[in-house]
Amino acid sequence: MSLTAADILAQRLFEAGCRHAFGIPGGEVLSVMHALDHAGLEIVLTRHENGAGFMAEGTYHRTGAPGVLFATLGPGMANAYNVIANAYQERVPLVFLTGRVDDLDTASYTHQVFDHVKALEPVVKGSFTLVDGAVDRIVDKALSLAQSGRPGPVHIDVPISLAARVQENTPKLWQPIYLPTAPAESPEFKLVREQISQSKRPLAVLGLEILSEGCEAEVKEFLLKHGIPSVATYKAKGIVPDDHALSLGGAGLSPKADKVVLPLIEQSDCLLLIGYDPIEMRHGWQDVWQPGKQFVAEFTLEPNLHGMHRASYTFTGSIAPALAALDNGLTVGPVWEGNEVSAAKSDLSTAFPSDEDWGPAAIVDEVRNAMPDHGVASVDSGAHRILQSQLWVCREPHTLIQSSALCTMGCALPLAMGAKVASPDIPVVAFTGDAGLEMILGELSTLRDLKLPVVVVVFVDRSLALIELKQRGSGRENLAVDFGGTDFAALADAMGGKGVNASSRAEMAAALDGAFEGDKFTLIAAHIDREAYDGKF
Repeated sequence: MSLTAADILAQRLFEAGCRHAFGIPGGEVLSVMHALDHAGLEIVLTRHENGAGFMAEGTYHRTGAPGVLFATLGPGMANAYNVIANAYQERVPLVFLTGRVDDLDTASYTHQVFDHVKALEPVVKGSFTLVDGAVDRIVDKALSLAQSGRPGPVHIDVPISLAARVQENTPKLWQPIYLPTAPAESPEFKLVREQISQSKRPLAVLGLEILSEGCEAEVKEFLLKHGIPSVATYKAKGIVPDDHALSLGGAGLSPKADKVVLPLIEQSDCLLLIGYDPIEMRHGWQDVWQPGKQFVAEFTLEPNLHGMHRASYTFTGSIAPALAALDNGLTVGPVWEGNEVSAAKSDLSTAFPSDEDWGPAAIVDEVRNAMPDHGVASVDSGAHRILQSQLWVCREPHTLIQSSALCTMGCALPLAMGAKVASPDIPVVAFTGDAGLEMILGELSTLRDLKLPVVVVVFVDRSLALIELKQRGSGRENLAVDFGGTDFAALADAMGGKGVNASSRAEMAAALDGAFEGDKFTLIAAHIDREAYDGKF
C-alpha cells in the first residue's frame, strides 16, 4: 500500500491514541486534513485557531492522548500562538500541525511566509519539519518529546508538496517506552522515610505532574493509608476528594485561602511536594517553606530549575514508583493531634460560604448541586475563577479544567467543548465571565454544529471585575474596565442554542433542569451586581 507523508503522519497520531483534530482549513493543509480523516481522526471545524487549541486540550484531559491542532501557514499559525504558549505553561501534550511552502519557494516567495520554527521556539518543547524519507522517524520523535518528562506542545511543519508525496521507505514504528523509575535506596532516601515516620505534622502539596504521569490513584492511596493531609494546586484538585477529612482542597490564587493554608504549611515539620509544579501559584507562594527549619522532600518529573522554592532533597523521576519505594517499611504514627487540619477545613468553609441568597457563590453552588461527581467543569480567567476554584468541590481528578499557569481568557468554552467531544456521555459545564465569552463568541456556532448539550454559565456584571477590583484597591480611578451589556440569552437563541436569564437561585435551578440532555447547548446569563466579588476571595 502506497502511503503519502501525510498518511504516515496521520497513522502515527492515531496509533498514539489521538481521535480528534481541531482547526481551520487552508490550502496548505488539505492533504494533512484528509489523511487525518482517513486514519480515523474526527476533523472538527472551529471558528478560530485559539479556540481549536483549547478544544484539543479538552480532549487530552479526558483521554490522556495528545491533542491535535492544525492550522494553515502564516496567519493561521500566528492565530494559534496564545494557545500554544498556554499548552507549554500548562504542561499539555499538544501536536501542532502547520502547512508551509516548499524550500524551493522560500527563495523567492514571500506572501504569508515567515519562519514558523523561529516564531514558536520559546513556547514549544520542539519544532520539526518533515523531510522526505524520514517522516516516520520525525513524527515519532515529536510524539515522544510531547509526552515525556513534563509534557508540552510540539510543532510539526509540513511542506505542501511533501504532504502528498508517496514515501518509498516502509514506515517503521519507533516509539520509545520509558520505563518508570524509582529512587535508589540511598542514605538520603532512607532519611526521608525516617523523617516521615517521625513526623508529627506531615503535609503534602500536590501538583499537576501527578496528572501528567497519570498516577492519581497511587498518590491518593499512599496519603490516605498513612493519614497524611494534603493541599492541591487548582489543576490537582480532586486527587484526594476536596470534601475528605484529609483534604484542604485547592490553593494558589486566593489570599483568603492562603491565610488559612500557609500558616498550616509553616507549622508542618515534614512537607512532601508530590508532582508539585509552582507554575500555577501566585507570587505569595515563593519560598513559603524553609528547608533549614522544616524537612522538605520533593518528588518531581524534572529537575527543579524554577527557583520558586527549595527542598531538603529532590528526587527526579516517576512519582508512583517513588511513593511505592517510600512506602516500603514506612510507618506513620498519630499526626496533627491538635486537630489543626480539621480546624483549617472549618476556617476555609467559613471563608468561602456558598449559602448567599444570590451572587457568584450562589451560582456556583446551584451548578454544583446539579452536577454528578464525575461531571466536568471548565472555568475561565477572572474574578469568578478564583472564587469558583475555591468553592467547587472536586471528588475526582480531571473534573475542573482551566488555564491556571498562563491564566489566559477565553479558554473555558472551548475546553468544555473538547471535553464533551471526547466524553459525550459526561455532563459538562463552562463557567465564564461576560468579557471572556465575548472574546470567543464565534465558538458558540461551533458548539451548535457539534450538537452538544454543554451548559455555558456566564457571570454578567459588565466589568473586568478582577482588574476593576485591583484598580480600585490601588486607589486608581476607574479606567477601561467597564463595558456595555450584551443580551447573551438572545444571542444564544440566535446562534442555535437555548438562552436563559437568571437573577435568583430558583431561576438558576430551573435553567439547569434538563440542560445537560438533548442536542442543544444552554447558555445561562447569570446577572450579578457590580462589585459582587468584593471580599469573596
